Amino acid sequence: MIEIKELTKYYKNFCAVDKISLKIKKGEILGLLGPNGAGKTTTLRMLTGYFKPSAGSIKVNDYQIPDDLIQIKSLIGYLPESAPLYHNMLVYDYLEYVAKIKGLTDKEERFDRFLRLSDICGLSSIMAKPISDLSKGLRQRVGLAHAMMSDPEILILDEPTSGLDPNQIAEIRDIIKNIGQEKTIIFSTHILSEAEATCDRIAIINNGRIVANDTTTNLKSDLAQDSHIRISLTGPSEETALGFLQSIDPYFYIEPVHTLESDTVSFIIKHHGNKDLRSLIYLKIKETDWILCEMAKESLGLEEIFQRLTMEDA
Repeated sequence: MIEIKELTKYYKNFCAVDKISLKIKKGEILGLLGPNGAGKTTTLRMLTGYFKPSAGSIKVNDYQIPDDLIQIKSLIGYLPESAPLYHNMLVYDYLEYVAKIKGLTDKEERFDRFLRLSDICGLSSIMAKPISDLSKGLRQRVGLAHAMMSDPEILILDEPTSGLDPNQIAEIRDIIKNIGQEKTIIFSTHILSEAEATCDRIAIINNGRIVANDTTTNLKSDLAQDSHIRISLTGPSEETALGFLQSIDPYFYIEPVHTLESDTVSFIIKHHGNKDLRSLIYLKIKETDWILCEMAKESLGLEEIFQRLTMEDA
């Protein structure tokens, strides 16, 4: 549905987006992740036609930017990080104003659309309230209703949960997942758990370049060789256990972990490679009189993957 090729954006001599290429399928929820200044917002603004690319191409269905900009904009609903709301208006009046701008001139058609958006975004109890009286989470819901007023095929959301509390984040996430059953959604976020719970696929951007583009499951699988083993022992001192574990394999990187149990020592054992070394460690410990309280293999989480990819590429 959306095909981006070698998309590039310069601000004078600074390259904010550097030859990004992506394909987004119809009905997919794509999360765009990256640290501050990575190029996420600039990329989204080029997708929506607000910024002109310095180079590269954007194709949506059979249309292409900049030749078919009006047609492409008609397919897209856009919610910027700060929703452009008129705070002195009632929610209903604001949505009616937006509907008229979007071409919904028929009164019954507008009313039906309001009912639908009110149900999707949870607005029924606040329709008669001034926007200035709403919490940020509720204002984001109104912004979502604005973006969806013309029933676009594509929704582009820039940091839709920025500044929200955990309950509001969960509410917006549920709305996005519900909308994603019918529409293609691209949204940027700093909240990794949100992307993992909501997205079909994530693209991690850093320094204007895509450094990862896959499902979270596949990303974790690709980095499974960098998993680590958590182990807890009762019996030895920390120094004795550390020396013993290091003697099993000198290439282990062993990191002590603080524990509240005074008679137990715990470690994270990191190693490179796909081989599962738990059986070897178990057999060596079995030769002692120590008690093995815990031994578990732990894979990298999305946060660790994000940090590794963005730090290595920095």
